[in-house]
Amino acid sequence: QEWKEQGCDVIGIVADVSTEDGRTELVTEIEAWLGEGQRLDILVNNVGTNVRKPSVEYSLEDAEFVWNTNLISMFRLTCMCHRFLKRSPEEGSTSSVVNIGSVAGVTCMKSGTPYASTKAAMNQLTGNWACEWGPDGIRVNCVAPWYINTPLAQQVLKNEAYKASVLERTPMGRVGEPEEVAGLVAFLCLPIAGYITGQVISVDGGFTKNGYYDSFYKSP
Repeated sequence: QEWKEQGCDVIGIVADVSTEDGRTELVTEIEAWLGEGQRLDILVNNVGTNVRKPSVEYSLEDAEFVWNTNLISMFRLTCMCHRFLKRSPEEGSTSSVVNIGSVAGVTCMKSGTPYASTKAAMNQLTGNWACEWGPDGIRVNCVAPWYINTPLAQQVLKNEAYKASVLERTPMGRVGEPEEVAGLVAFLCLPIAGYITGQVISVDGGFTKNGYYDSFYKSP
């Protein structure tokens, strides 16, 4: 609504993208909104969920819920939108797909193994699609955040001992801000990023580069 008030031509679509029916409904709405011959310039896959518990406590339903929401949804939606994203070489421009991953797909951590598996698979899809769809004028990249200052993360970081353990492993000594992730996503969608594809870029304050370094945590 705020964007409409600013004069932007936007719509909101409610769909359960963890189901094939929901994905089909979403793509049908997109096609109707685009109109004949119109295309997508940008697709951001930013749907995700988690069930935080040990692997042996997962039921099959738990695992399928995480996999369907995080991985199958982005795989199917991106494939279904390929025809809207495709460009011909004569056009001299590209479209951009940005997948929102996680450092859990880059390294091993206590976020939950099924969740981590979806993010690691997302990284591989990013690289393979970049190669497979490069001739179609589609760039594909992945942004992998660490803890970001969102309402969801704030609930987890209320535990001061856990927050201290997070900051101990983070060279910049703080959590990230939403704008620091959004800024990279926006950049990857711009023409100036037209030669960047197939990359997984961590927004993590150096977390994934910290092997065994001194603690970065400074107690208040």
